Amino acid sequence: MNADAVVLDIDGVLVDVADSYRRAIIESVSRVYDDTIPKPDIQAFKDAGGFNNDWELTYAVALYVLAEREGLDQTIGEFTDRIAETGGGLDGAERVVADALPEDERKRVFDQWNREELHAVFQQLYLGAELYAELEGAEPTLDTRGYINDEPVLVEPETIANLTENYPVGIVTGRPSAEADIALSRAELDVADDHRFTMDDWKEGKPHPHALLTLAERFDAERVVFVGDTLDDVRTATNAADADSSREYFGIGVLTGGLTGEEGKRKYEENGSEAVIDSINDLPELLAER
Repeated sequence: MNADAVVLDIDGVLVDVADSYRRAIIESVSRVYDDTIPKPDIQAFKDAGGFNNDWELTYAVALYVLAEREGLDQTIGEFTDRIAETGGGLDGAERVVADALPEDERKRVFDQWNREELHAVFQQLYLGAELYAELEGAEPTLDTRGYINDEPVLVEPETIANLTENYPVGIVTGRPSAEADIALSRAELDVADDHRFTMDDWKEGKPHPHALLTLAERFDAERVVFVGDTLDDVRTATNAADADSSREYFGIGVLTGGLTGEEGKRKYEENGSEAVIDSINDLPELLAER
């Protein structure tokens, strides 16, 4: 691969978020609407594309739960397939619900859909009461410890040392900046502000290639590797390659996020991944072999 620069996602790559962000998605909807979906079904929304922002994924899950109450006759797989067909993301979820329900039922769904309450509950569950008050500047209504404390670090110190000694390293993540700081500190990875993109730094989000293209320019790199745990991460690299023919971009999928095993590997490969590795700790060897 002969990479000139390495760019990493955070969630599912550097830290495990199965019992933090993904748990917060499920439990936020449950607390607000007394119903939710099984946690493994979150992956279907991720695979549909456009859900780099877990707040928006939470809103989409809530839409599904509310629409199902009003007679939506679609499995989660059918619902997320239709989201993908409409372009993905929360806008796609809204269109699917609007198209599937009669006017009265549709109105009841959207009248009950409270994104502000879902966001507040999500952040309190994820951050915990003390950190929520500090970062959000709001008084917590829930006495919570914070699922952010349940994020095992996936990357080994030797891997960090190898990557930072041999390549310029960047970050492209859907996390807000403050939450990215916490995860990077735990992973003991120091990345300069101008070498990272968080939710606060660009509005488009993955799989839009802007962040990856900008980092390639800042690193003056001809061959850029981007490592992530979702199909949108791989699509970010392929979209960057389509947008910039002067450089080469390689998407690498890891099997430590929602995509796992042979099925996960197959999905990555079908979406243009250059390689699939079991974990970020296999990356130095992969780069040395290419």
